[in-house]
Amino acid sequence: MSVPSRRLETSSAPAGRLDKALAAAFPDVSRARFQALIADGAVSVEGSPVTEARHRVKPGDMLSVLLPAAAPALPQAEDMALPIVFEDKDLIVIDKPSGLVVHPGAGNETGTLVNALIAHCGDSLSGIGGVRRPGIVHRLDKDTSGLLVVAKNDRAHHGLSEQFAAHGRDGRLERSYLAIVWGVPERRKGSIEAAIDRSTANRRKMAVSKGANAREAVTHYEVLEVLGQPPVASLVRCVLETGRTHQIRVHMAHIGHPLLGDSVYGSGFRTSARKLPDDAGEALNALNRQALHATTLGFEHPRTGQQLRFDSPAPEDFDNLLQALRLNNT
Repeated sequence: MSVPSRRLETSSAPAGRLDKALAAAFPDVSRARFQALIADGAVSVEGSPVTEARHRVKPGDMLSVLLPAAAPALPQAEDMALPIVFEDKDLIVIDKPSGLVVHPGAGNETGTLVNALIAHCGDSLSGIGGVRRPGIVHRLDKDTSGLLVVAKNDRAHHGLSEQFAAHGRDGRLERSYLAIVWGVPERRKGSIEAAIDRSTANRRKMAVSKGANAREAVTHYEVLEVLGQPPVASLVRCVLETGRTHQIRVHMAHIGHPLLGDSVYGSGFRTSARKLPDDAGEALNALNRQALHATTLGFEHPRTGQQLRFDSPAPEDFDNLLQALRLNNT
């Protein structure tokens, strides 16, 4: 029997940071859990949702928390259509559509790629990634489309993980992306070498950092096409030498050219979006995500040693935006 959602309320929590006040008022729930609930919009102060854990609580404030029902401990098999590019007994290559979450997590317990893979592969799926991420060697953001390889057994997982750990520096792994970015980079071809860590201002974002915990990140880029007259955007190919969370999005924003449609790292370009010609503006609204597509994936087969390479054309929403921007080149 499923456990229903429950609501916690108090007006006697101590003053101070919201997450600390909640943890003190309800010691059976961890502070980390409250931080996740706050970020998900499940906490209200005086009837208004608050999404910042550091929000200051005053004495007597009414705090309300909606605790969602407990989710199953393990991902469940779900029969979903999978856009399979290649499959054998060792691995499967998926052309992931935008909007599909790779593995279960807070707020996405079902309907993920992992749920579909469990149904498709059954017991053959590698368990090295853990019970919630079986077979997952690398991942793409929910709203990034494109190619993804999944291991179907432990041997394949070890072999693929080794190649991803080498970041392509030994010539076996190739990963390239198409991105539409605001403006035109001054250098049409170059490399961005800037370490990345979680943002200290917003823990749900990543940021270029020189902190002790920052991890090396290298992105090579090339401008393929300048879009608009006068230029408003560029089609860029990005090749990853490392694979950090949100790496391309963070790096392109770092050099002043965030991706179109990126509400997290490109929010400063909302005015530019409103100035686009009608057809391009409509295409950007229809995209409703960052303009990023994993277009090429190459690797050495972990069992046969054969070099495999796959290409995925840009999906319709991405291509519609590109074509609309091209219409304004004259």
